[in-house]
Amino acid sequence: MSPAFDLTYLKHFGLDEHPFSLTPDTSFYYPTLSGREAGNVLLVALANHEGIVKISGEVGTGKTMLCRKLLNDLPGDIVTAFIPNPALQPQPLFHTIATELGLTPAPQERFAALGQMLQRHLIELRAAGKRALVCVDEAQAMPDKSLEALRLLTNVETEKHKLLQVVLFAQPELDERLQQPHLRQLRQRISFSYTLSPLQDNSTAGYLNFRLKQAGYRGAPLFKPRTLRLLHQASGGIPRLLNILAHKALLAAYGEGMWQIKPSHVRAAIHDTQGVKLPPSRLKLGLITGGVSLILAVCFLLGRYWGGSL
Repeated sequence: MSPAFDLTYLKHFGLDEHPFSLTPDTSFYYPTLSGREAGNVLLVALANHEGIVKISGEVGTGKTMLCRKLLNDLPGDIVTAFIPNPALQPQPLFHTIATELGLTPAPQERFAALGQMLQRHLIELRAAGKRALVCVDEAQAMPDKSLEALRLLTNVETEKHKLLQVVLFAQPELDERLQQPHLRQLRQRISFSYTLSPLQDNSTAGYLNFRLKQAGYRGAPLFKPRTLRLLHQASGGIPRLLNILAHKALLAAYGEGMWQIKPSHVRAAIHDTQGVKLPPSRLKLGLITGGVSLILAVCFLLGRYWGGSL
């Protein structure tokens, strides 16, 4: 969006910022039932010094948001390493973990030397009353050799406690890979596991209204019950899809000079979003509006604001 369009759009709805951005901003974290249960699993696992924990879920269910929320809320005695891109072989993986934990290894340090360096550092952290935690996002992309190397690193322990804890945030593909015989040792080391679920139908309104409030909205509800049902049905309760559809529905409403979101705006958003389909019972009605209405509305408004400055 152009700056002029963006400011006018936000002003139209009384917003300070975009409420449905896809960036995992923890100030927009909404504690769903599934999210609270996953958080409790993490807290129990960390309190009990368990070695490896796995949080899985379909694309868009909030794994990255939960990961960042965990990292933000950890007590000061836990030193963390965050691995957002786990498609690393063992040597660069250990190098990244060492750097994240405060060490300064040489760029070409050998894998064995990195392992010894990390083991010494974990022992030193424990002696200083600290613990180490590695959080791996998109863990389903980690090569088998790296998963095994990470498991071996968690073997560093005292008689009572693991010196390194690992949380794997992954899509269900990791669950399938863990069934392979050569990964059975890693599978057996996962002491706590939880699968994130989509939002329940009765949570959709709370989720959307919470994000609107965090973005500065203070008016009457933008989404009526019929609109909320349609959003939930089309998104399947997946937060990321809800964000996409809600954002496009707001654009469609703005294009018509309206502030309240109607089912027609949601249908336009659905038609404009690849991979999202109208529920069968709504399909015939939805074809009347067509996804092109959203595109035309936005193009018209962009043309108006850009044209005015020419």
